Amino acid sequence: VLFRSNSYKLVYGVQMREIQYEDVVTAIKNVIVHCGTVLPDDAYKAIKDAHDAEKSPVAKEVLAQLLENADIAKDEKRPLCQDTGLAVFFVKVGADCKIVGGLLRDAINEGTEQGYQAAYLRASTCEPFSRANLKDSVGYNLPAIIHFDIVAGDTIDVEYAAKGGGSENVSRATVFPPAAGKAGVIEYVKQVISDAGGNPCPPLTVGVGIGGTFEKAGISSKHALFRTIGSVNEDPEMAQMEAEIKDELNKLGIGAMGMGGTETVLAVHIESNPCHIASLPVSVNVQCHSSRHAHITI
Repeated sequence: VLFRSNSYKLVYGVQMREIQYEDVVTAIKNVIVHCGTVLPDDAYKAIKDAHDAEKSPVAKEVLAQLLENADIAKDEKRPLCQDTGLAVFFVKVGADCKIVGGLLRDAINEGTEQGYQAAYLRASTCEPFSRANLKDSVGYNLPAIIHFDIVAGDTIDVEYAAKGGGSENVSRATVFPPAAGKAGVIEYVKQVISDAGGNPCPPLTVGVGIGGTFEKAGISSKHALFRTIGSVNEDPEMAQMEAEIKDELNKLGIGAMGMGGTETVLAVHIESNPCHIASLPVSVNVQCHSSRHAHITI
């Protein structure tokens, strides 16, 4: 918990917790600075485990270099990668809290701008066709990609990740007929990762969104990347499917940074949703070895 205010106010007979705008800005700034330079413990451990398990001497050396890079970035407070990504947030807003002094979206964007500048992270946001960088018009690496949800409680739950272009470029989504079933989904994930090869800088975390609608599958596959690497899916059926897909992907032989090897993916995370009787949406979202993510509560 980065910040906890004890300020409460009655609004229409309901006790609301008040959170200052500037406190949100500071919390977002701090988490971006931290994530830009410090690889999360789960990702670091997963790469270390992959290094220990890797059969290829070349790939093992590459994994050792990735760990050394993470150590240098942390010690010298330098960006983990030249691709500092776009800022992606999943934000759960407690129904019993309110922001005082401005809008929550504006606070997140302001914190994002301050964080990227403070940590000397590259401004990577541009117009789709002119490719003009937006740092002088919209703002430094703005606007952030924010997914909001309203939940019970009086806190703001923030999940953040820096999403690089290399891994995002190889992500895919489709809608299968229901008859495709599990086998069709597994084969599709294998094809996406096989086509990606070394481009997304493996070893990878792979998020898979199943069900819902076309856009729900895409959002679910992105959110699945925020899960702690090494955690087990609460749904036993999905947990078994994750293990099977991971095994199949590591058999592809892509290896660390595409150099060949036995450790292509660190984890496969699935989020499943109910869907229409006539369709089976599936999305695959890929995250590179530098899985910069954090979870804070305000």
